[in-house]
Amino acid sequence: MMSRAFIFLICSLFVFSAAQGKEATLMAEDPVVEARMLDLAKNLRCLVCQNQSLAGSDSDFANDLRREMRDMIDRGMSDQEIIEFMVERFGDFILFNPPVKLTTVLLWFGPLLLLAIGAITLIRVLRRRRQLSEKPLSDDDHRRAAALLKNEKDGESIV
Repeated sequence: MMSRAFIFLICSLFVFSAAQGKEATLMAEDPVVEARMLDLAKNLRCLVCQNQSLAGSDSDFANDLRREMRDMIDRGMSDQEIIEFMVERFGDFILFNPPVKLTTVLLWFGPLLLLAIGAITLIRVLRRRRQLSEKPLSDDDHRRAAALLKNEKDGESIV
């Protein structure tokens, strides 16, 4: 009797947990509309996931935007109009390839600028190091070095 109640409890937990899951993402009835939407969604960033496209994200936000894109396609909007709507609503960040303009110049050319600064700094440090190593020692420097080496041989501490 007790084992039957336990089995019934386990089965009811499975049924309850399955009922609490998310609904399946609705797809367009027309495969052409779905293909067009997915093609557009590949070039748009999910603002929740940020490293995924809208096409590959499973977030509720991405599902809502895909549904909205399907509706816009059904209303006869062009791809450019849909992209402009998304940019107007969410900004250039939603695009994986934002346009080059005044507000995105640092985004496009910042890494190149940092690389150039790093290369210039490295070249200067290496040149300065080479100049220091190529400078011959003066007679005074030779005498001090000889004195230090003599003190070290005699057992005296240099420091």
